[in-house]
This record gives sequence, structure tokens and C-alpha cells, in this order.
Amino acid sequence: MTAFNAVRFRVKPGQDEAFLDAHRAAQAQWPGMLSARIIKTGDRTYCVIAEWTDMEALAAARPHMVATLDSFRHTLEDLGGGLGVTDAVSGPVVLDLR
Repeated sequence: MTAFNAVRFRVKPGQDEAFLDAHRAAQAQWPGMLSARIIKTGDRTYCVIAEWTDMEALAAARPHMVATLDSFRHTLEDLGGGLGVTDAVSGPVVLDLR
């Protein structure tokens, strides 16, 4: 069964384009990643949602995801509550509602 990860971000004022440009530059063509989308969820807030072939592929890509994050970390605000600059969750699909 496929897996998904979702990561929430809040960018610093004036950093939206730098945030998006860093993702464009990353060329995330990682093995097992089926698709990825960036959703604008509010003023300066975004969520990246990616679909993976399985949890193993997602886990194997984590070092690449962290390296990509490091390329735009300076554009992000701390989310508070001990989260740091990201709020990430992931897991296998347990029910497909299509």
C-alpha cells in the first residue's frame, strides 16, 4: 500500500518566492516518490504532501528531504510549541476513498 507524508511550514515575511524557488531547484525525483504538491494554506503558510510507493521508500528519502530543507531553512519561521520550523507526519495508506 502507498504511503504519504505531509509537512507544514510558515515562511518569514517576504520569503514566499525563495521558499518556492528552493523546492523548484530541488528537482525531487527520488526513488519511490509518486507525486508531490505544495499547497498554500494561508498567509505565508504552506503544506507539502507527497505520495510514495511505500513506507520504506519514504524512509529512504528522508536524508534527501533534510538536505532540501537545509537549502531553504533560512526562509522559515519557528512554528512554536517545540516543533521547530516543520510539522511533519507520515504513514501508510489504510483506506483509499476513491
